[in-house]
Amino acid sequence: MHYELKLYLAALFIHSTFALPSLGSSTDSIRSKLRSILPSLNPSSLLLSKPSLESRSYPPSALDVNPNGTTFLWLPEDEYSGSTFFDNFSFYTGEDPTHGTVNFLNATAAFSDGLAYVQDNGIVIMKGDNTSTLANGVNRNSVRISSNKQYNTGLFILDINQAPWGCGVWPAFWTVGGGTWPLTGEIDIIEGVHDNEHNQVTWHTGPNCTLTPEGNFTGTIVQTNGVNNTNCDGNDNDNAGCGITEWSRASYGPFFDQQGGGVFAMKWDENGIAVWSFYRAAIPQDIQAGSPNPSGWGDPVAALEPGGCDPITNFVNHSIIFDITFCGDWAGNSYATSGCPGTCSEQLMEPSNFDNATWSINSIKVYRKQLLSGQITGGAVIARSNVNWDIASILFIFTLIFLAI
Repeated sequence: MHYELKLYLAALFIHSTFALPSLGSSTDSIRSKLRSILPSLNPSSLLLSKPSLESRSYPPSALDVNPNGTTFLWLPEDEYSGSTFFDNFSFYTGEDPTHGTVNFLNATAAFSDGLAYVQDNGIVIMKGDNTSTLANGVNRNSVRISSNKQYNTGLFILDINQAPWGCGVWPAFWTVGGGTWPLTGEIDIIEGVHDNEHNQVTWHTGPNCTLTPEGNFTGTIVQTNGVNNTNCDGNDNDNAGCGITEWSRASYGPFFDQQGGGVFAMKWDENGIAVWSFYRAAIPQDIQAGSPNPSGWGDPVAALEPGGCDPITNFVNHSIIFDITFCGDWAGNSYATSGCPGTCSEQLMEPSNFDNATWSINSIKVYRKQLLSGQITGGAVIARSNVNWDIASILFIFTLIFLAI
């Protein structure tokens, strides 16, 4: 009786987990049904880990090649968009580590105050408060969110219609590692202040990470007193890190928004970290088609070469972050030379100054790197990779066989 009870419970578990046909209540019926099911089970459907590719066709243009000659593709891993966008993020409510004059609201307050929402057309909006007139020195409400999932390498593609800007406004789209900052790294993909026209890409790390000036990128290395900031150590040089300013006037601020926004892409793998930006009319076709291949995009606007900085050991367990802060270490300290009126604290009082302090997001798509073996047949790449069996899958199969005996 004890064996039959265990057998029946195991069968119920299998039935509920894998949606198998009704097994009946008797031992003989269960055994009979399991014998009939075993030959038809698809092993790949039993994997508890993410399934690997077995065979699929791709355009040859999607293929890329590592320096060691191995071939790979960037395959979809996650997409953040539409009505479920905020389900995958947490709202940060702590003090601003960059000393901004800001209150970061929790999810309930941000949704209630209209600082975070999804439009009927699926566009995601995050913004700073632009309705409240404040007394001097009072913090302005805003939003900072962080992805619940952490990443170690990937291709991150952000499609936006608008990025925040304005006097005293300091937005960023970035990734940061878990643990002690800056030892697990920070990658600032979009960052700027006031109504600047040029986006700045910056890396912050622990020691032993250096930006290679001779790397292949089109931007200009950020300098201090005429000297390139190539030391990425976030504990040195007032946490400046190593940064590169984009050449395009349409990479940040009002000119970027007037172009209808565009796409920013950050590639992070063992070959380094690189960032590209494209205004709306220049988005590559492979990005639009969902089969991105950075090797066809030309030189990036910014790149961190592996020869000067190990991209794997210096960047670990990264979350995706959006925020909008005000004044603070950068926007506050640079305000006097920004061309903006008055002081940063005075500008913070006026709500209309923040009418453009808004993220308008179509999607964030994250791709993972998949090594391949394959062949080109009839103009398409037939990609294959082995199915990887984990221990749980093997034990499950043996359990089924045992129960069927």
